[in-house]
Amino acid sequence: MPLLKRLPRPVGLLAVLVLALVLVIGCAALPSLENREPSWALPQDQARETRIGRSASEPLAAHPGLAGIHPLPNAREAFATRVLMAQMADRTLDVQYYIWRADTTGLLLLDALIQAADRGVRVRLLLDDMNTAGLDPLLRAADAHPNLDLRLFNPFVVRSARWMGFVSDFSRLNRRMHNKSFTADNLISVVGGRNVGDEYFGATEDVLFSDLDVMVAGEVVSEVSSDFDRYWGSASSYPAELILGAASQVDRDHLDDAIREVRQTERARDYLRAVERSDFVREVRESDLQLEWARTRVFSDAPGKGLGYVEEDGLLSSQLSETIGPVNRQFNLVSPYFIPTETGVAALRRMTERGIRVRVLTNSLSATDVAIVHSGYARYREDLLEAGIELYEMKPLPEHAEMARTIDSVGASATSLHAKTFEVDGNWVFVGSYNFDPRSNDLNTELGFLIESPNLARQLVATFDETVPKLAYRVRLDDDGDLYWTSETDDGTERWDTEPGTGWFKRFSVGFFSLLPIEGLL
Repeated sequence: MPLLKRLPRPVGLLAVLVLALVLVIGCAALPSLENREPSWALPQDQARETRIGRSASEPLAAHPGLAGIHPLPNAREAFATRVLMAQMADRTLDVQYYIWRADTTGLLLLDALIQAADRGVRVRLLLDDMNTAGLDPLLRAADAHPNLDLRLFNPFVVRSARWMGFVSDFSRLNRRMHNKSFTADNLISVVGGRNVGDEYFGATEDVLFSDLDVMVAGEVVSEVSSDFDRYWGSASSYPAELILGAASQVDRDHLDDAIREVRQTERARDYLRAVERSDFVREVRESDLQLEWARTRVFSDAPGKGLGYVEEDGLLSSQLSETIGPVNRQFNLVSPYFIPTETGVAALRRMTERGIRVRVLTNSLSATDVAIVHSGYARYREDLLEAGIELYEMKPLPEHAEMARTIDSVGASATSLHAKTFEVDGNWVFVGSYNFDPRSNDLNTELGFLIESPNLARQLVATFDETVPKLAYRVRLDDDGDLYWTSETDDGTERWDTEPGTGWFKRFSVGFFSLLPIEGLL
């Protein structure tokens, strides 16, 4: 190795060591799936005999062919929904997430799954392995429960020094399962943008996310369950024990202690009291929850996308475009990580040239939690504005918390936008995990509902008309083609000529990253 010979001795030794580690890790193969035990969702005819099935039978019979929809913009209601579903389930819980934190709400929700398993409910938990660092003892212990089966999607073989896994197996590990679903007895499901963690459920004073899920009841849930089965049985889903090893008593004690300790904290008690007092919980328990009845379809990427094996017709984006068809009147988009690419800008420009009104809400630089992604979006702002797109950027909102809690469609109740939804022609509404960026389109797997509901569409349009101008900056171009930002206030209109609420270094960093050829990874 002549190159190593030319390096100084300490550097050469370090390079040899790193190379040896990479080679060793590269040789660490994933285990065989040959003896993996198959399982499938509970058939809906059996699900109708559960408590959920009996309570839902009358309203479902009164709305044949339709799904009962309840949007969940409120973070605490979104948490309460999942806990109540776990408590009400009699036969099965199928749960699929990109992120599951070991924080207050993450441990409380894991405890709800374990309690369901204690009652004899079969729990299948499918987690993407990207964000499980440090959780192996807890995951091993949960998987050891006889009624709880845990699988990891695209797992890291070596559990420490994960960056080495990226070096040796980047093509696979760069593809992640971004889907989020929580399904009880194959009759009720929650799908949307939220992961599991305090920042998604309003249980932290740090970074909070404005997000949106929908709870859906009815026959369409069988499509969610079938999709879960596809992922559960895919070539990317590995039984946890094959990756993590068997649980020890120390692991079990660690999980029990973690759950007990979090339940004893003042934060958890205050949070649970607030959830328990919510109107939502009362309405559910009194069977008084209002539902929107609408035709609803599930859209999902084929799980083979996690290994790069999927045709164009297996992509969520292609399926949505084919179903919705051409946009005729209006398109309102909410996307926290919006990177339209040149192709997307051209498509939006063709809309506006046909007289279609296009409005986009994304995060401002001061509100985003991923500044490098903002760099991928920022380079297209001038092109978008020149094409006639109305562009809004969400403000960081701690000072607007009370106002933000009143938003029903977008669910802005925090500091950073995380909801992924759009409205088309006053008729269609999509809610799911899909971001309008290259990663969602080309690398990660995604999931969402397409709902045919003029009523829900009107709510999202009204949010853009009435609320977005108050909670977001409007981005514009001046006569010289330079960007500026405006905001509506009680005293009139305020203007900025640089990105509001940011320092020069953050703006410089975003500008620098926008020059790098990394768009396909964002």
